Amino acid sequence: MTKIPQMDSSLDRQTRRQLRAQKTRKRLLAAARQVFAQRGMDMTRIDEITEAADVGKGTFYNYFHSKEDLINELIRQVLDELSAVIDRRCRGISDLKGLLDALIGAHIEFFCSRWEDFVLYFQCRTDLILSAGYAGIDMPFLKYLARIQDLLRPVLSYSLPDTTVRRAACALAGFVSGYYSFAVLASEGEDVDAVFGSLRGAFVASFARFVQETAPGPEQGAKPATA
Repeated sequence: MTKIPQMDSSLDRQTRRQLRAQKTRKRLLAAARQVFAQRGMDMTRIDEITEAADVGKGTFYNYFHSKEDLINELIRQVLDELSAVIDRRCRGISDLKGLLDALIGAHIEFFCSRWEDFVLYFQCRTDLILSAGYAGIDMPFLKYLARIQDLLRPVLSYSLPDTTVRRAACALAGFVSGYYSFAVLASEGEDVDAVFGSLRGAFVASFARFVQETAPGPEQGAKPATA
């Protein structure tokens, strides 16, 4: 008689443990998003996160070394997902104003239904300028800003120094974090993009003018960006 092969019970138990661990980790991250949005990163305690996740405080340390470690993971996830939306919205755009409008549109699309993630983005970006902020959150932001820089360079008429393009990327991030929060509050349930529209148009026009005025002309020996 042919024997029916038996499933390796130890492997099955290991798989179930891994799935439970993944679910618990996701619960901790989701709970942290909620509590950070309500109380802010600095004011939030680890026991408040574990209580919201309905796990013991000791469980937290099975997945994260510290609150700082959890914050780094959260902002990395948010900025990676945001960058994917930016890439999709900006694909194929070859003019500066069109790209700037698409970049802002990508942020609006991403954050319009993710208020908790916007609060995290806003808090972490603010934390970057503090002398004693959370270590490690600069790396995801530098990657995010570098992606914006990479998109800006091909649409510039003249090659600009990296520092200037970085300033441009930072200006766009600052505009989104500052004015988008204002538009959300001012909209009172209305279409955020409609409230944000006039600000968005003014920023695109001002930003394009800034780039044109910053770009060195041919008389300074500047080379076209396509050269």
